[in-house]
Amino acid sequence: MNSLAKVWQPVEVSATAKADFVNPYTDVTVWIEWQQVGGNGTPLRRPAYWDGGNTWRVRFAPPTAGQWVGKWFSQPADEGLVDEATIDATPYDSAEPLLNRGLLRMSSGGRSVIHADGTSWLMVADTAWALPWRATEAQAEAYAADRRSKGFNAALLMTVQPDMKAVGPRDRTALDGFDVGFEDLSDGHLNQMNVSYFQNLDRLMAILLRHGIVPVYQPVFHGYGWKGLDTAGRVVGPAEYARYCRYLVARYGASPAIWLIGADGHGTEPGVSAGGREVEQWDCYRQPTGMHYAPMHHANINQGERWLDFQWCQTGHLGEHLPERVAEMTRNLPTKAVANGEPTYERIGHPDRGVGWWQGHEAWANLCAGGTMGVVYGAGSLWQWRLTRDEAHAGWCCAEHADWRDALAFEGSNYVGIVGKIFAGLPCADMREDFITTLPAGRALVVPGRLLVKYQEFGDGFAVLFEDVPRNYRVHDPRTGEVIGRGQLGTGARPRVELGRDRQPRVVVFCDEFAESD
Repeated sequence: MNSLAKVWQPVEVSATAKADFVNPYTDVTVWIEWQQVGGNGTPLRRPAYWDGGNTWRVRFAPPTAGQWVGKWFSQPADEGLVDEATIDATPYDSAEPLLNRGLLRMSSGGRSVIHADGTSWLMVADTAWALPWRATEAQAEAYAADRRSKGFNAALLMTVQPDMKAVGPRDRTALDGFDVGFEDLSDGHLNQMNVSYFQNLDRLMAILLRHGIVPVYQPVFHGYGWKGLDTAGRVVGPAEYARYCRYLVARYGASPAIWLIGADGHGTEPGVSAGGREVEQWDCYRQPTGMHYAPMHHANINQGERWLDFQWCQTGHLGEHLPERVAEMTRNLPTKAVANGEPTYERIGHPDRGVGWWQGHEAWANLCAGGTMGVVYGAGSLWQWRLTRDEAHAGWCCAEHADWRDALAFEGSNYVGIVGKIFAGLPCADMREDFITTLPAGRALVVPGRLLVKYQEFGDGFAVLFEDVPRNYRVHDPRTGEVIGRGQLGTGARPRVELGRDRQPRVVVFCDEFAESD
């Protein structure tokens, strides 16, 4: 029987193994190779994931309309895993952009993320690290609705609770409670999978995607973790780490995803390179894959590896603006997309640290320094999903007297989300930092001939020096996103844009492609 699907809509097929494996998760590798009927392209290989008992499932998002035939394979071979599956795919015409435009991939210049159809996608991410193993479905729904309404389109997630020495009830509603993805993670291993955990994670990820929030999947954290109690990412061996990366690709890789292989470490931990290579081997859609570093490390490990698409620095938690860390990464070769993956969390360790507009300026400064993959925000007490205002965590990493719901409402998140609203629909793929197009020089981004985005921290006017800048512009208040002015560049040498004298931040967007709709 044929399965019906829409282009880029994930469809699931399953098979039942005949053999009773001692540990199906570790003892057998299963996959399907999909070929479009009448096509002559390379088959698309999608790994299968074990879903309990003898059940294996494959999720596949057909990239084009037509009939697709998939052939099962397994190592070692199993009589129940040799059949064929057929999918009839028709065009997808929903208003939901995450599926309508296809999965994510890197732009041709490697500096940006785009949809499969070439549409620009600027990441505006939140750090909800602990959501997968602490949040309930109702909480995830409230979180996703809030973040999407503010303009966010991605969330950084630790896929499992990483602290080997963390203890607490296996109850998401209890103080210090958390769910467990691997029974042996406390010993530094990833072999004894708790399948029900991932079945629940399916539901949480579906909620995020339904709200337009792309999950950024981090396998096992390498740095501080949840409570700083010996993170397993530092010690898990290459084979186990790679196997888990493949499992994540199998279970979640037919929907929009970003793979964050290393996080909060130095990039040379045992499983990082093996995990990156495994994702490259098994992700036929080639969704963005990269690294995120601790503050004291240069973000350049594995720079030349084919599997690595992006590098993220981290500027620590003391409330300093350090966009030069981002600028430093743009000079590393070969070119990779970059971002500040962890600026100072709002109110972390002190009620006045990184608050309010600090977050907005931080986002624009990092973006204009060359962080053209996107911007990232964090709030103390939200990232660890603190259930109550007095749940026990180290004081330096929490927001005082705040739980996750309090942190959800911190002012700074509004300003970071507005970055996404201002960039919505703009042709920003492969934009670059720019210091020569305007006078005085300052923070700007450019796609020659198509886009110029100028951030003026104090609302000063400026002159435009080159003719390949689009003539139409609009002026935004970056604190509200509101368009407060429109115009056209004048003729002659060095036409000026005047912004008034109120000394308030402004963002000026030059783009002829929004002229008619505006």
